[in-house]
Amino acid sequence: MTDSTSIRQRSDSAARSDNGILEQQIQHLLVAVEHELRQAPDGVSELALIKALQQPPWELIGDVCFNDPEKLYPVHFLLFHTLYRLRDQLSQTSETLQIAPLRIRLVPQTVIGGSGLPDEKDKLREFYLDLSQYRLPEDAIQRMMDDFWAGRPGNRPEASETLAAAEKLGFNKVPDSFPEVKQRFRRAVMQAHPDRGGDTRSIQALNQAFAVLKAHFQLAT
Repeated sequence: MTDSTSIRQRSDSAARSDNGILEQQIQHLLVAVEHELRQAPDGVSELALIKALQQPPWELIGDVCFNDPEKLYPVHFLLFHTLYRLRDQLSQTSETLQIAPLRIRLVPQTVIGGSGLPDEKDKLREFYLDLSQYRLPEDAIQRMMDDFWAGRPGNRPEASETLAAAEKLGFNKVPDSFPEVKQRFRRAVMQAHPDRGGDTRSIQALNQAFAVLKAHFQLAT
């Protein structure tokens, strides 16, 4: 056996061990996340969920530096990976998950059916279920953050979702200020009201787009 072959085999063994530990952590997170969501029927924010998972009896997440993208990203990714895994597990039941940074909650399947942005949701699911995205170099994480704040699609799926939400409200790019979003949202909801020929599904889609943009501006402050 050559030295290079031996090194490669040790590397592969270490990778399998790391993946096994990661999967074990995900399994614990699946149990804890579902429990926390069932205790909060109105939903919780990503920040609140992270804090709950840091506390007893779970203690599944350590200290988080929310101002450091490189350190925050793995926590965010692993949590959203867990959320999309949980949503897939619920697909054969009457429940599903509504997943957005400001509001994560268990809802009946019929609610998500009219939430809008289906293509973006599929892209997010594909990204977060790919565990190879869990470990990214610092420069890749920073590029994704830059794309996010600029409202460019880039490689970060949240940026694509933000732009799609802006387009849902009639913008051709992510607006510069939240007051613009609120003004456009109110106008769009009035136009989509059933009394004016609209329907409930249209309003649900507008609400989802508004929630995405609200999260975008809150994270930016």
